[in-house]
Amino acid sequence: MHLQLGEISTIVVSSAEIAKEVMITHGIIFADRPYVAALDILTYGSRDIAMAHYGNYWRQIRKICTVELLTAKRVQSFESFRQEEVSALVKSISSNQGSPINLSKKIFSLTYRITSRAAFGNVCNDHELYSSVVDEIVKLGSGFRVADMYPSFRVLERISGLRQKAEALLQKSDKILQDIINEHRAGLESEIIGEEAKEDLVTVLLKIQQLGGLEFPLTDKEIKAIIWDIFGGGGETSSTSVDWAMSEMMRNPRVLKKAQNEVRQVCHGKGDVDEASIKELKYLALVIKETLRLHPPFPLLLPRESRENCEINGYQIPSKTKVIINAWAIGRDPKHWSEAETFYPERFLNSSSDFKGTDLEYIPFGAGRRICPGILFALSNIELPLAKLLYHFDWELPNGTRHEDLDMTEDFGVTMSRKDDLILIPTNRINESTE
Repeated sequence: MHLQLGEISTIVVSSAEIAKEVMITHGIIFADRPYVAALDILTYGSRDIAMAHYGNYWRQIRKICTVELLTAKRVQSFESFRQEEVSALVKSISSNQGSPINLSKKIFSLTYRITSRAAFGNVCNDHELYSSVVDEIVKLGSGFRVADMYPSFRVLERISGLRQKAEALLQKSDKILQDIINEHRAGLESEIIGEEAKEDLVTVLLKIQQLGGLEFPLTDKEIKAIIWDIFGGGGETSSTSVDWAMSEMMRNPRVLKKAQNEVRQVCHGKGDVDEASIKELKYLALVIKETLRLHPPFPLLLPRESRENCEINGYQIPSKTKVIINAWAIGRDPKHWSEAETFYPERFLNSSSDFKGTDLEYIPFGAGRRICPGILFALSNIELPLAKLLYHFDWELPNGTRHEDLDMTEDFGVTMSRKDDLILIPTNRINESTE
């Protein structure tokens, strides 16, 4: 579908076949990002991973992410953080058993705390403030803005108030992150943070900064932009995915029961869920895959921009054309998915679809050169919370609401969350020894 949005020629792709042309066949042509005013301001001129322009700078920071920050080994090193924070969540829920709880808010707080500890080594002292700033930034970056439709008229950014709002948020975010960086730098210089310490992401980035050797200077601004990506992408997407998975299971009691039986059988006698057991939870893996099919973290993948003229399917695509991939529509395309609107995890039993973007009908994390580099980090923050929520509690809807009547209305934004928070009543699971 072609749209003319102000000055910007825009194409919306809603089929796997055309998505493959854009992200794989002509991937290098569509590897750039368009100018998005709010995100450009909030990432110090697109110095982050997600919105950086395609080129040497982007290749360097992506390499830092894939080789240093978000490797399987690094993600695994944060296991103790995840265990401690999810166990604290379980304890909090257990103390409120039998009463309605706002599970959506608890999950968002959980993923923020895990991300904070991975990034900073602890939960930021200003965690409530930074959490609200992250939420405001995500909202500001959502939807279509007049200023983005007429990029040659930068005055619109001020007339609309967009620049003032973005700069105010940047000021708040920058102060919090700079204080954290300064604290870490002082620790490194005094050798408080030694080789034996668990390295958080800020520490890793500061060590890379000290070593140098990059094709560009890794300043504090770049470090802050990269950390913002991890919060905006990792925290927000993980919490949204856990929220939707619980919602879908509550609406489908058969799936909920099957997932609960699996985790309780695999972890029988352990008294809890550890990450070693996660690999054995094959059905839970299907539940997560199906959740991400129906509710991809980014329903519209971050926009791309053509770097030169290109022909796709007989149509001429001019240079500087904005391309939006509709991952939400592709995941529900009846051409590729039978009963596409039905939540049915078993559809993935004999499927080769994975999160790597090799099958373009399933792209919850994108595909090609600009695929999300934080897939492992995101999944680790989805799997353990879900497994523990299923293991420790039985769940019901409040006020006698029937499962089929649970409101599943989506709230469109950069991420697609529930319109209304998920309110559930937990009941502590009967102790294994009495079952």
